[in-house]
Amino acid sequence: MATDKKVGSKDRVKQTPPAQSIGTKCGLTKRVSPHGKITAVSMMKDEGPFLLEWIAHHLAVGFTDIVVYTNDCSDGTDKMLMRLEELGLAYHRVNAIPEGQRPQPSALNYAQEEPVIGDSDWALVFDADEFLCIKYGDGTLDDLLSATKALGANGIVITWRIFGSGGVHHWSRDPVTEQYLYAAPPMWNKGWGVKTLFQFDPEKWKFGIHRPKMKNRWIDTEFPDSIKWLNGSGRPMEDYFRFRGWRSIVRTIGYDWVQMNHYAVKSIDSYAIRKFRGNVNFKKDKYNSDYWALQDRNEVRDDAMLRYTAERNRIVAELLKDPELNRLHFAALARAEARLAEFKGTEAYEELVAGLKAASAIPITQVEAKPPQARDPEKIAALMSDMEKRVSGKRKEELKKPPEDRTLAPIDLYVREEVDMSAEPPMEWFANHEIDIPGDPRVFTPQALLFIQAGKFERNTARMLPRVLAQGSRHAEIGCGCGFMGAHLSRVRPDLDLFLHEQSPALGTVLSRIWARRGIEVGPRLHLETGGISQEAESLAAYLRNVRADSLQLGDPALTAETLRQAMALADVAAPSRILITGRLLVTRYAELADFETLFREWGLVERIPLDASTSFALQRPGTPIA
Repeated sequence: MATDKKVGSKDRVKQTPPAQSIGTKCGLTKRVSPHGKITAVSMMKDEGPFLLEWIAHHLAVGFTDIVVYTNDCSDGTDKMLMRLEELGLAYHRVNAIPEGQRPQPSALNYAQEEPVIGDSDWALVFDADEFLCIKYGDGTLDDLLSATKALGANGIVITWRIFGSGGVHHWSRDPVTEQYLYAAPPMWNKGWGVKTLFQFDPEKWKFGIHRPKMKNRWIDTEFPDSIKWLNGSGRPMEDYFRFRGWRSIVRTIGYDWVQMNHYAVKSIDSYAIRKFRGNVNFKKDKYNSDYWALQDRNEVRDDAMLRYTAERNRIVAELLKDPELNRLHFAALARAEARLAEFKGTEAYEELVAGLKAASAIPITQVEAKPPQARDPEKIAALMSDMEKRVSGKRKEELKKPPEDRTLAPIDLYVREEVDMSAEPPMEWFANHEIDIPGDPRVFTPQALLFIQAGKFERNTARMLPRVLAQGSRHAEIGCGCGFMGAHLSRVRPDLDLFLHEQSPALGTVLSRIWARRGIEVGPRLHLETGGISQEAESLAAYLRNVRADSLQLGDPALTAETLRQAMALADVAAPSRILITGRLLVTRYAELADFETLFREWGLVERIPLDASTSFALQRPGTPIA
């Protein structure tokens, strides 16, 4: 609660909120948070069929206040919000749009001056097709903000997770968050728009669609130094994001703590209703097949949202006990269904369905995502504050240091988390040497996908390794990933005995698909095993004793130098004459590389093999025979 001082002033004082919840004019209570007033700000037009779910969900998540601006509603969305305000559960505001302005910026201008929003401690701007999904703690904002503040942060940048139709065609009254459980892969960078939950002070910040903009008079003060925002995994955002940016990048992406589920398309029928209705930003022909291809991503199952089902259902049930809300809610549903009936079965509808189904078959690597505005480097440079330029300048100076003063970090080719490979979405394949690899962002990082599309996946190792392996030798790869190198060697060096091992079920699935595409099968000279062996010295020793490899390629991230040392001693076999550390092991254990090198040198492997240092580290005994 603000004092009679000017709202938003830096010296404003708030009373400590009471421990209990605040009563409302219905069977629900208005949440009170130990973090003060946490406000959701949104704008809507004709969202009646989905409104109660959206409100109930975000009450369950833990917003203390919800403010929604509406314009030109014809399905009772505005009236539902008015009734929610009468019940003490939300606030409705009219978005009277000035001529020539778009609805969203208009609503945000009003929100900037709205007293209900102005005394908020935390604020988040997001849309009616976006649902906040908190994975941290108990799934509420209270736990999330406690963790955020514990790290000294005052904001968290929440990345979109694009959810597709999941193959749902027909209209249903089931909850959005239960109907659509398939989403884009976390590492698909075309779906990385953000929304920002931050400590709000209207004197310093101006609302934006994706993130707030710092007011100019504060840019060259000490205020920017006080800004510490985290990403969706609780890691610090980069400095530039204090001033600009509307999406995550590879270095800042994170979903471990929180994500913004973006249900932009829903079912084909829902999309048809929206297309014939218009949209909040007056974008011409926005709801076409191209937009569908971008938003209908169903590569990975993500059911984290189901944690809210029981509480959301409880809140919806209480809301529907109010006769007026009940009447308005079902009237909105009936109106949408009647509207759908008008054009379902028409030629226009059938053309739309055919176009959308064709768009759903487009592989994810062929989808284009055009930014709202083309990047203009000169304009960005002109807008950069002196402080940002100084920070940027320091980094450039660091990069100017001689190579020996800088560490060349290895390239991460694989997504680190275990992924769901149960779906078989449309996938584009690319030839890398003589092996086809899918452009699958469920498995491969954005950088790896660029290599795959260019036919350069692990190119240096794929070129060099066949040249150095001796005729008829035994080569083992522990942690073979997608099986590319083994498949490649089986084709170009049929004289080799190859022993491959991979414990990740997801990568095992990818390997099977890659090998099947080229007709590669396990046989007398190509062996494949699964299961965990890298964390226990005894299991690893048994494997090493069995394969008796002349050369050994290590890519399993679970392996440590000490486990390898113990395993080799237990195996009681001669150490391989050539050992390579590649892939996930190189990335995960890079800080421990010296431990591996020390061990290899103890075994007499002191000669470096000239491989790309960003993807491989390799030593061999002097005089080791080559092909």
